[in-house]
Amino acid sequence: MSKTVRLFRLMDALRARRLPVTAAQLAAQLSVSVRTVYRDIQTLAELGARIDGDAGVGYVLRAGFFLPPLMFGEDEIEALVLGARWVQGQGDAELARAAEAVLAKIATASPRDLRDRMADSGLFAPRVVARAPDAQSLAAIRSAMRRERKLHIGYTDAAGTDTQRVIWPVALGYFEGARVVAAWCELRGDFRHFRLDRIAALQVMEAPLPRPRRELLKRWGRAHRQAPAAGERDGSRC
Repeated sequence: MSKTVRLFRLMDALRARRLPVTAAQLAAQLSVSVRTVYRDIQTLAELGARIDGDAGVGYVLRAGFFLPPLMFGEDEIEALVLGARWVQGQGDAELARAAEAVLAKIATASPRDLRDRMADSGLFAPRVVARAPDAQSLAAIRSAMRRERKLHIGYTDAAGTDTQRVIWPVALGYFEGARVVAAWCELRGDFRHFRLDRIAALQVMEAPLPRPRRELLKRWGRAHRQAPAAGERDGSRC
């Protein structure tokens, strides 16, 4: 874990506590040493965090820290709210929770409490009423992309042909009426686009991608720009 990530996690842990929490408790929660917690608390204090407390007693984060220089205009607030509400309406439970958490963090950590203004924005995005059938696949694909792992899928193409494939996921598109994963297909030896509603089975493999996903994403982008096919979006090339 990088120091930056560790500091953010420490901030989140402190923000979640209304009462003082000891360094030992923080160390257990974050899977680091008590000495590391002491050092990181000192770093946060030097950056301007209002942390009260002492070693052996406990620490508490006072309100008003984190992104203190940022002031949001009306358009910026509406963009944040609309974007988060769109994410919440896509049927991906994990991303929906993350979007709600992001808005809460921004609203309460800004110099002005923005919760009322966000709630009263009046901007809404279509919301999926029920959990999307491919929601579990969405989470698995996002995990595989972050970890740079291959996927084994059972896929039915537009012609109704069933195949077993190993793919290298590089991008995930949330289109109107369909979610599509762009990936290198070992069976076809080329980039292909797979509709999630046609994936009958999916397994994240432990095998890593042969190349960094960032490199594959650039290659996919070049190939997509050079030879866009009319049916790529709905998976007809797969």
